[in-house]
Amino acid sequence: MLDTVYFDFDQSYIREDQTAALERNLAWMRQNPNAPIRIEGHCDERGTEEYNLALGDRRADAVRSWMIDHGVDASRMQSVSKGEVEPADPGHDESAWAKNRRAEFLVLE
Repeated sequence: MLDTVYFDFDQSYIREDQTAALERNLAWMRQNPNAPIRIEGHCDERGTEEYNLALGDRRADAVRSWMIDHGVDASRMQSVSKGEVEPADPGHDESAWAKNRRAEFLVLE
């Protein structure tokens, strides 16, 4: 299971406290060099659908760029935005929103 990367409200930069998760995912990708990956960017429910789709793209792209900068072949990864439509937590408070501001790694077969 690959780690989820979390983001601050309305941000797409990689937080310092999320680099350990990225490094674990990087190690997994190095151990599985033929595994293709999809990185999905997600948002909380605040903001318009259009805005959140764009923000999700920026989050997924930030994670993909981090991986490329650390030696992962770009052709192994695709990035997509899910916007706000697949929340990890269906709640309507800061605790739920924090779980929904994320990028997830999925292994493609």
